[in-house]
Amino acid sequence: MPNSHARQQLDALQEALDGLAQSQMTAASFSALAEKQVTLLAALPLRYTEVLTQLLTRLESSALFTDESCSFSHKELLGSLQLWLDKAREILAKSDSSRQDT
Repeated sequence: MPNSHARQQLDALQEALDGLAQSQMTAASFSALAEKQVTLLAALPLRYTEVLTQLLTRLESSALFTDESCSFSHKELLGSLQLWLDKAREILAKSDSSRQDT
């Protein structure tokens, strides 16, 4: 399958997000990993890269605060990243489905 490498990268990013949520990974490490998922990002519409970049910027900025602040809610950022992953998974599934139909 053409998207298999993209799905592998998506799965790796999901595992990393789970690790970030459990404080097993730093925001900087997660961001660095996310930015390296070039096959995944290439398989998605450009706006996904733009949104991910914005989320990673917010995540790295939030790491400067030890508690929830009015500007940065760690929990909300993790939720937004999870939503991004879920939507990316849907896009890849639709892409796979459309390839099977042809």
